[in-house]
Amino acid sequence: MKRLVVLISGSGSNLQAIIDACQAGTVNGQVVGVISNKASAYGLTRAENAGVPTRVLSHKDFGDRESYDAALVAAVSDFSADLVVLAGFMRILTPVFVSAFEGKLLNIHPSLLPKYKGLDTHQRALDAGDSEHGVSVHFVTAELDGGPVIAQAKVAIEAADNADSLAEKVHRQEHVIYPMVCAWFVDGRLQMGEGKAWLDGQVLPPCGYVTH
Repeated sequence: MKRLVVLISGSGSNLQAIIDACQAGTVNGQVVGVISNKASAYGLTRAENAGVPTRVLSHKDFGDRESYDAALVAAVSDFSADLVVLAGFMRILTPVFVSAFEGKLLNIHPSLLPKYKGLDTHQRALDAGDSEHGVSVHFVTAELDGGPVIAQAKVAIEAADNADSLAEKVHRQEHVIYPMVCAWFVDGRLQMGEGKAWLDGQVLPPCGYVTH
């Protein structure tokens, strides 16, 4: 049984989807720890309700990003993680953290990467007049939202959509593809190598595995 550690900053809806998938057996692993940089994060309550140990590590207690990330490496390592999952963890990670877990560090980002790295992705897609939007799961590298894409799910942008309605569409897809990618990893089907994502021994295209 592979050991998953999830990092959060907020409500933890993707955390809940992963916990549920582990409990249902669709992910052959167990969430063994949840770490948040915010004590107010509702995801901590979700974890506690599921009997998952939690830890709060506030970035405000550290003088710089590197010292915080060093403490975060130690906290994750305490859980003996096989896979580290960023699920709404609102921190830009330094090479101190990324290098410690490279190849077993996943992130989910609410856009069809490489479009709209960073924040406010839903409004940016609307402002650009895009006909579709979506979500990407990728391996984490030192480049912000720049690691190799593993999977994407697309949603149509309709005339009546605003940033909130678009966010809701994307969230529904997030809760499908993030557990799916976690399952691939813990089953040994997914790896990162040569700067690319590999599934079942084949290099995935730049857009990853795409669902609609």
